[in-house]
Amino acid sequence: MTLIKSISGIRGTIGGATGDTLNPLDIVKFTTAYATLMKRRQGASHASRKIVVGRDGRISGPMVRQVVCGTLMGMGYDVIDIGLATTPTTELAVRMSGADGGIIITASHNPRQWNALKLLNNEGEFLNKEEGNEVLAIAEAEDFDYADVDHLGQYIEDHSFNQRHIDSVLNLKLVDTEAIKKAHFRVCADTINSVGGVILPDLFKALGVDYEILNGEPNGDFAHNPEPLEKNLAGIMEKMRGGGFDLGIVVDPDVDRLAFICEDGKMFGEEYTLVSVADYVLSNTHLSTADTQLSTVSNLSSTRALRDVTEKYGGTYTAAAVGEVNVTTKMKEVGAVIGGEGNGGVIYPESHYGRDALVGIALFLSSLAQKGCKVSELRATFPNYFIAKNRIDLTPTTDVDAILVKVKEMYAGQEGVAVNDIDGVKIDFPEQWVHLRKSNTEPIIRVYSEASTMEDADALGKKIMQVVYDMQ
Repeated sequence: MTLIKSISGIRGTIGGATGDTLNPLDIVKFTTAYATLMKRRQGASHASRKIVVGRDGRISGPMVRQVVCGTLMGMGYDVIDIGLATTPTTELAVRMSGADGGIIITASHNPRQWNALKLLNNEGEFLNKEEGNEVLAIAEAEDFDYADVDHLGQYIEDHSFNQRHIDSVLNLKLVDTEAIKKAHFRVCADTINSVGGVILPDLFKALGVDYEILNGEPNGDFAHNPEPLEKNLAGIMEKMRGGGFDLGIVVDPDVDRLAFICEDGKMFGEEYTLVSVADYVLSNTHLSTADTQLSTVSNLSSTRALRDVTEKYGGTYTAAAVGEVNVTTKMKEVGAVIGGEGNGGVIYPESHYGRDALVGIALFLSSLAQKGCKVSELRATFPNYFIAKNRIDLTPTTDVDAILVKVKEMYAGQEGVAVNDIDGVKIDFPEQWVHLRKSNTEPIIRVYSEASTMEDADALGKKIMQVVYDMQ
């Protein structure tokens, strides 16, 4: 079964039987359920009903867009179709247009046969757990009520939001456009044949950056596995090794994840996208009152380097459960100046509460321009950690919750060891950590571990995995 229903939306492979894949009937059902939730939250007296729809460059995008837009109009919502747009562009468009919500048609880093509906509230942020569960319940019950002929929604196309997104990035206080222009950077960017190829050239032009785009046609025929990991990026890494570029930039299909490549063709490290941007933001943020403190947030499976960099500036680091909505909720709670996820997701509240590769690029280039160093030299200034990613396959009879409780009890109370159970179990040792959590989409336990070498990280993960195997 490749139809995955979760609190953040619905995703699946295109084609096949209803209820089992992402097909027109299921798209209608979940779009209707989302619109029903929006109506219930807004109340009958709510006068203006508008939903923003944006999509990445996937092959199935036009089909899904037409189904989504028609369904929303049938629910009485005016549709603002912003066309080919990144996830952060769509998030900002909701706020900029005063819409009631938004739907992003993208399966993020999933392969070309996948697509998905990501659901936003009126702040342009992902639905919380309560709202997401309500959408699923409405869809399951098919508790729908469509508009009559006199109250159908209107269809509006507005392709201004890519430029408005770029303008908002340029207006951020810490984006030093003048320094970037003076640096005369030359970058190579792999945009995976999706919407990065539409918006990044305009961003580079606005910043005065010379550029070359690889895989820039937004046709959804991805040139390689679209997840921005080293094993998938041989093409641009080889291009960088040929010389002539200061920086390599890689985004995923909806441009909310960001990875850098050094001038010598070596990976900067996806985990270090957020670390490097946070270092720049922390070093240039001056709080207005003495009783406040610099604060950062990332999820439990992200590198310890963010904590180290935060503490270097006298700040406080906080870990959140995995998932963007969990990170943003914690960021608001602690007043974080920057946060995100170790998968290359930068969340900068001065812009908006969403992962945004455009913001990450502009802040990173500002830092690089001001420091006047090479990318590899900048990378060498940060603590060096390595993360190993393993998995434990589960059987139908495995009691995952009982296993996690036992692992927690084994390490709780040990001197120098901190145990966090807000999302699975994370065990923090003085020099390394391991995090076990049940996957929401596969019958596995994810085992992430970090240490000062990859060998030590993998050994730690395997050690904890053996503890779990011994319990079964």
